[in-house]
Amino acid sequence: MKPEKILNISVDCVVFGYDVTTKSLNVLLIKRYLETDNDILVDDYVLTGYHVYTHETLDDTATRVLKELTGLTNQYKKQFKAFGSPNRLTSEKDLLWIKNEEFNSRTITVAYYFLLKTEDVDLDNTNNNAKWFPITDLPDLGFDHEKIIKEAYKDLKEKCLSEPIIFKLLPDKFTINDVQDLYESILGIEIDNRNFRRKLISKKYIIALDEKQVGVSKKPAQLYMFSKDIYDKMFQKNYLISM
Repeated sequence: MKPEKILNISVDCVVFGYDVTTKSLNVLLIKRYLETDNDILVDDYVLTGYHVYTHETLDDTATRVLKELTGLTNQYKKQFKAFGSPNRLTSEKDLLWIKNEEFNSRTITVAYYFLLKTEDVDLDNTNNNAKWFPITDLPDLGFDHEKIIKEAYKDLKEKCLSEPIIFKLLPDKFTINDVQDLYESILGIEIDNRNFRRKLISKKYIIALDEKQVGVSKKPAQLYMFSKDIYDKMFQKNYLISM
């Protein structure tokens, strides 16, 4: 039997991914396109999301939405805010889309963000022409999704200083420069390299490996890994790294 949708409650997912090569924090967006009689009515991008089914929790819906788009499960996710303004879906394009899709214009959405590695997503096997966009260069967005992304980004900036969530965006083995580049990408600041390196390698949960980079033209750098087990044992409620 086909699941029953709750027509005025949805989940929207801000999917953050970090590209180690371009040193860019990105957002995964899907194409929203509508035409009739050869006239293009809607042509922009939106977050991935969907209605909540009657048998689901909100977390279930968010997990399902991400899996349907990327095939990925067990990624870091956080519910960060609900959006229920009466005017959130009232632009001309949004109303055309809503009429075509037959859902409630007074829909309340609960927003989540996910953290993953861009290379883990096979864009050729995603629906709706999914594409990564740098957080600093987003395309034209539908609904109130620009606002949702900004709120998610604000929360991510705060959380990355107090919780080790950035390691969800990095490869299992990384260099100190990789960590610094990621912090700079998220926070939009320049960090003193020497001071950052000294502070990071002093953390017992940053484990130096007996390995170095391979396939690089410059001198290969030392590789490290993050130990969640050690972190959990020694964790105290303070800042992971101070900037």
